[in-house]
Amino acid sequence: MPPNRIIAGRKPVMEALRAGTQIEKIVFLIGVHGKVIENIKLAARRTRVEVVEVSRQSFRDLASNTTTQGVVAVVPTKQYVDIDYVVNIGRERDQKGFVLLLDEIEDPQNLGALIRTAECAGAHGVIIPKHHTASVTTAVVKASAGATEHVAMARVTNVVNAIEEFKAKGFWIVGLDMTGEQLYTDADYTVPIVAVVGREGKGIRHLVKKHCDKLVKIPLYGKISSLNASVAGALVMYEIAKQRAPS
Repeated sequence: MPPNRIIAGRKPVMEALRAGTQIEKIVFLIGVHGKVIENIKLAARRTRVEVVEVSRQSFRDLASNTTTQGVVAVVPTKQYVDIDYVVNIGRERDQKGFVLLLDEIEDPQNLGALIRTAECAGAHGVIIPKHHTASVTTAVVKASAGATEHVAMARVTNVVNAIEEFKAKGFWIVGLDMTGEQLYTDADYTVPIVAVVGREGKGIRHLVKKHCDKLVKIPLYGKISSLNASVAGALVMYEIAKQRAPS
């Protein structure tokens, strides 16, 4: 059996229930109450998920150093899919492919925020490297507001090989980089797209850039030389969504 992980917080736990995530049990800190807590308990009963209440010490042992809001869900470790699975999501929806590829995003808050935006913008999946990147931990799930339970995610050993695989399937690879010759709003995203966002402060690695079909940039008008990775990624993803929205 795979090891367990913890989904902490009222909204992330509710999103896990709504997504049909496999949940072993939901644990409440004894004495917590409120409308959202009651809704979680009701949803758990409907889906036959075990609900337990524990003392403060037992709760801390289960979810130490985590902002829990008095509730956590115990679930198996995040199950990853492969690239074909992500590609088929778009085909099944009769939509042009829309994938977010994250090149060594090491900050859990940024990773969670990017996954959340990908889900909200309608991306079919998120690709992350197996190494030199944040894992889908409790902090990432919390930062994503539960979006990790709705988004298909693949982990790849080699980002460049993944890019070439997407190219072979008809995708265009668009990297977000300050050296890009085209503004991000001027690119055509109506074709199958893999949007590549690089790590905080350093951006996309040189070798990954070389394999992108085009590099786009976000204009900066202040004195700071770059945007936060999750903010920059959000701008590009919503430009993709905007161009694909029904007129």
